[in-house]
Amino acid sequence: MRRVLSIGLAAVLIIGVGFAIWFGSRGGGPGEQPGGNTNLTAVKGVIGSEKSAFFKDQRVRDVFAKHGLSVEIDTAGSRQIATSVDLEKYDFAFPSSAPAAEKIQRERKTTQSFAPFYSPMVIASFQPIVDLLAKQGVAVKAADGTWTFDMAKYLELAAKGTRWNQLPGNTTYPVRKNILIRTTDPRNSNSAAMYLAIASNVVNDNAIVQSAAEEQKVLSQVSQLFLAQGYTAKTSEQPFDDYLSLGMGNTPLLFIYEAQFVDRVVRNDGTITPDMVLMYPSPTVLSKHTVVPLNDNGAKVGELLVNDPELQSLAATFGFRTTKPAQFADVVKQHKVAVRTSVVDVIDPPSYDTLERLLTSIEKKYAASGAAAVGKDEGPL
Repeated sequence: MRRVLSIGLAAVLIIGVGFAIWFGSRGGGPGEQPGGNTNLTAVKGVIGSEKSAFFKDQRVRDVFAKHGLSVEIDTAGSRQIATSVDLEKYDFAFPSSAPAAEKIQRERKTTQSFAPFYSPMVIASFQPIVDLLAKQGVAVKAADGTWTFDMAKYLELAAKGTRWNQLPGNTTYPVRKNILIRTTDPRNSNSAAMYLAIASNVVNDNAIVQSAAEEQKVLSQVSQLFLAQGYTAKTSEQPFDDYLSLGMGNTPLLFIYEAQFVDRVVRNDGTITPDMVLMYPSPTVLSKHTVVPLNDNGAKVGELLVNDPELQSLAATFGFRTTKPAQFADVVKQHKVAVRTSVVDVIDPPSYDTLERLLTSIEKKYAASGAAAVGKDEGPL
């Protein structure tokens, strides 16, 4: 009996030790990282989905853990973060645009913010389309081999309702669709709002829209750039996935973040093919990813994202341009990504209030056209 009892106790001990090792390797509770570190401070933020992969990357989580933080994130659109998300349950907000950050700062009565990285807005296309637009003077090859997309000439074609098959000598893409850049839904998407910023600037005689009169001046033409597309996706991932998988026939021109394209090349997953080309709108805007801390813990996250060399280096591998340009340059050189080293033809977007009034007016035009309403729980970007 004594021997049986000893064997039983030994078995229980072995099982207990094994369970403890397994539990510790997985992380046993809130604030724990894999490895069982229970001394981390849990910090929660709401961010745009284009940064989700970065925050979920184990290397990024390990860097935060070295500084005593376990960072968890929810995703939402930049417009939603600034207007409808309950920020009381978060330590920081991380929208994809400066205007949204401006709104949050104003509402929270704070001037503190951190801008750890940014991404120029670009147009993803295909070489046959680029060559076709080059004959129209819309696409122009720069000295460094990258392409410029002339927004003024494009808007002239779009305003006339020009179709692809109406372009002289077009034998490569003779389809009856209107020549339009595909975007996401402007009612909740930051990338679409950035497109609106560019188009409104060009229509407003190359000046930032600031007054009510200027808003009315540009509204009719810029609204059509969205309404004429028909269905628009509510997140940036869906149209980019269509561009990657369905090709030129489905998506000849797509407005995206440069980081999306660079990230796919760095992954080397085969989704970027040799005929895929980036064009830089003239002018363009920068999507400035801006951390607005809501308390001291949120401020620590912002400070680390700006100042920690490991986090800055990792951000570059996800396609973001950081506060240290050499990091991004090294990544694109190593992976042979055909991007523009220096983006200089850049405008500032309108103020948050101006942009919001334009978006609200476009939203009303969507409603008048019978388009579906924006869902309350839609995803980001």
